[in-house]
Amino acid sequence: MSLLLTHTKYRFLETIRVPIAVVGNTFFPSASMLFFVVPFAGDDPLVATLATGSMMTFSVMSTALFTHGLGVADDRAQPWDPYMRTLPAGPWPRFGSNILNGLIMTLLGILPVLVIAATLTEATVTPAQLLLGLGALLVASIPFTLIGLFVGYLLPAKAAIAVVQLVLLPMAVGGGLLMSPTDPPAFIAAVAPFLPTRGGAELVWAAVGGPAPRALPLVMLAVWTVVAGALAVWAYRRDEGRRFS
Repeated sequence: MSLLLTHTKYRFLETIRVPIAVVGNTFFPSASMLFFVVPFAGDDPLVATLATGSMMTFSVMSTALFTHGLGVADDRAQPWDPYMRTLPAGPWPRFGSNILNGLIMTLLGILPVLVIAATLTEATVTPAQLLLGLGALLVASIPFTLIGLFVGYLLPAKAAIAVVQLVLLPMAVGGGLLMSPTDPPAFIAAVAPFLPTRGGAELVWAAVGGPAPRALPLVMLAVWTVVAGALAVWAYRRDEGRRFS
């Protein structure tokens, strides 16, 4: 445990030494709240609450993809990475520190969204709903964490950042995160249930007082999680084999 916390401490310090990484992590969900939710849905308590859940899901997705996709790819490019993998501590402290650092960055990403929702909209939740919503966000982050790990272990950093960007926006738009949660366009309504963003968002919406999640988005969220997990394990083992063969 002490090794895990030590790795997490230094990984977090390494992250915040580049302030733009923290700013970028918080900017897009907060800007989306200010430009899309506050002026168009801020006066409706239910819609504002659901839209805040959407923006928080967007923040979690973005953080997971960039932290693990780009972060792992950047680690692999460092000259000391092969040496670190030979140390007696094994891979788990480094791997666990990636996950914990991602959770810290996720918290930093959703805090501005919560502040904007509380001060500039009529969104409202009880303390219990807030805790349930945070738990739902944790579940929603799992497939994107695994997708990020898959990209990070498979690709070099320059390719990883491009792939993460290509994944992020279509997933967010296709899942209906950047439009009305109660009245999406017909095409989005047809596509969204098959994307992990929708399953995660519906879990968050249900946790904060919205409608119960439908079966299809939840099944597809589980399918994406299993497939992304298998791909992440394969990419990690492939990278290990290529480095030590």
